[in-house]
Amino acid sequence: MRVEWHGQSAFTLTANGTKVFIDPFGDMSGLARDRGMQFDYPPIHAEDVDLLLITHEHVDHNGAESIAGEPTTLRATAGTLDSPVGEVIAIASEHDDAAGTKRGPNTIFAFELDGIRVAHLGDFGQAGLRPEQEAALEGTDLLFVPVGGGPTIGAEQAAAIVAAVEPRWAVPMHYRTPRIGFLETEEEFAALLPRVERLDQPGFDTADLPDGDGTLVVVPAAP
Repeated sequence: MRVEWHGQSAFTLTANGTKVFIDPFGDMSGLARDRGMQFDYPPIHAEDVDLLLITHEHVDHNGAESIAGEPTTLRATAGTLDSPVGEVIAIASEHDDAAGTKRGPNTIFAFELDGIRVAHLGDFGQAGLRPEQEAALEGTDLLFVPVGGGPTIGAEQAAAIVAAVEPRWAVPMHYRTPRIGFLETEEEFAALLPRVERLDQPGFDTADLPDGDGTLVVVPAAP
C-alpha cells in the first residue's frame, strides 16, 4: 500500500488501482489569515479517488470540493457501510472530552485495503477509547492518530491508544510542523514509543518499512 500525507489529517491510500482519500482540505489561506494563524499546507486537488472519507465537518477536514469526480463519499457518520473497498466500519466518537458538547462528533473509520486493516481516528478528542471503540479497532495494522493536543488528544493519550490497539504501524497526524503554526509537535509522542522511523518524504510504501517487534511509529516528512 502507498501512503501519502498531505498535511494535517489528510492522507491518500492507494493499492491495486484503488484510491482512498481521508479528510481533505482546500485553500485554507483566507481562514488562517482571518484567525491569525499559520496554515501553509498546499490546497489539495486529487483525481481518480474511489472512496472519500470525511471524519467530521470542520473545514480542515471536509474539503470534498477538492476531490475531482464522484467518488463514493462517507462523511461524519456511524455504522457498518458498503464501499468500493468493501466493508467500512464507522465508529462514533467525540471531538472533545465533554461528550461532543464543545466541538461536536467525530468518526473513526476502519477498513481493509490490500490486506491491511486501516483505522483513522480523525479529530479524536475523548480522554481515551471506550471499551466498545477499542473492540471495534481490534486487528488494526495501520493506525492514524492525532497527537498535537489542543482540540484533539495529545502525546500521552495518543501513546496510550497505540498501546491499547497494538497496530503494526502508527502514523501521527494533526500536529505542529514548519507549515502549521499551532498545536504541539509530534516529538513528545514519538519519545513515548520505542520504535520510530522518520522519513525524508511525505509518502511511503508499507512494504518498505522495517520489520521488528512492537508498533513502529512512522513519521513522514511534512509536505
